[in-house]
Amino acid sequence: MKYYLVAGEASGDLHGANLMKALKEEDANAEFRYFGGDKMKAEGGTLVKHYADMAFMGFTEVLFNLQTILRNMKTCKKDIMAYQPDVLVLIDFPGFNLKIAAFAKENNLRVCYYISPKVWAWNQKRVLKIKKVVDKMFCILPFEVDFYKEWGMQVDYVGNPLLDEKALFVPDKDFLSKNGLIGDDIIALLPGSRKQEIERLLPVMLSVIESFPDQQFVVAAAPSFQPAYYQGFIGAKNVKLVFGQTYDLLHIAKAAVVASGTATLETALFKVPQVVVYKGGAISIAIARMLVKIRFISLVNLIMDKGIVTELIQNDCNTVNVTACLKELTDGPKRENMMESYMDLAKIMGEPGASGRTAKLIRAYLKES
Repeated sequence: MKYYLVAGEASGDLHGANLMKALKEEDANAEFRYFGGDKMKAEGGTLVKHYADMAFMGFTEVLFNLQTILRNMKTCKKDIMAYQPDVLVLIDFPGFNLKIAAFAKENNLRVCYYISPKVWAWNQKRVLKIKKVVDKMFCILPFEVDFYKEWGMQVDYVGNPLLDEKALFVPDKDFLSKNGLIGDDIIALLPGSRKQEIERLLPVMLSVIESFPDQQFVVAAAPSFQPAYYQGFIGAKNVKLVFGQTYDLLHIAKAAVVASGTATLETALFKVPQVVVYKGGAISIAIARMLVKIRFISLVNLIMDKGIVTELIQNDCNTVNVTACLKELTDGPKRENMMESYMDLAKIMGEPGASGRTAKLIRAYLKES
């Protein structure tokens, strides 16, 4: 079978790679062509466009980069039609992928969507469009099944693919020595994988260092950027930089400052106390506050439906607040309470195997249709 996958950011690249691996186990003749990243490329097939050229966040950022986005979309549509896949597998990235799904249905292509768009957060009527352009939806958050059911759409809950990745993780026993780290008082800084995130969040993260003279700060860097880019922010500060070793970092970290996104759930699964931060463009945030109808922004709090981790958004994301939160997380009752809540989260998340379950469901769908 010929599979065309579209992932537009680092997390999609990770999940896409795991899904490709699982599909190869189900289909010995699987062929792949995709928009994705280095992890998907490592699984074989043909990488058409790297996510580093696609990831734009916020309403204003999308507007400023609209021409690039439209070119990417045109390239994707043209390449899909030239390849004529047996199925199109879209991975998250809804602003782009829902348009690709509509195009695919217009051209009688089968469409599977892995990792549901967050339609429960705002403009819930988008489900009506999804019902028309997506044949099979595979969800990774438990509450999404009931949400779609209320709108008359049957979806499959497959578990969360982050559990797959964590289950495969083997700690590097030499991680500390390789990176010049000593002891266990390590604070992880996860500023995200997109340029806009890093430029808004990393300076705030680095600004708290002087308040923690006994801790070593380590930045989990995105592989799509060069070390010199990060050094422009770090300067002469005593901060280490690691690429492609985020899980090794979380494995030994005492606490973390994390950009809102998939990384918040990964940090929780590694049972690292965290403070979640987010900054967007002023216009984007103003629009989001009018449209978004959810109580929390972090996946940890959304899944648990209560405030487990502190969220510092926009003006609240500053040196004073981040410092205060980190101090609570390095020792004391706040740290212990969060660790206990992480245990409850692990039970809700369930067992690994999301990628394998999704691959089996895709294969079953293709055989039926």
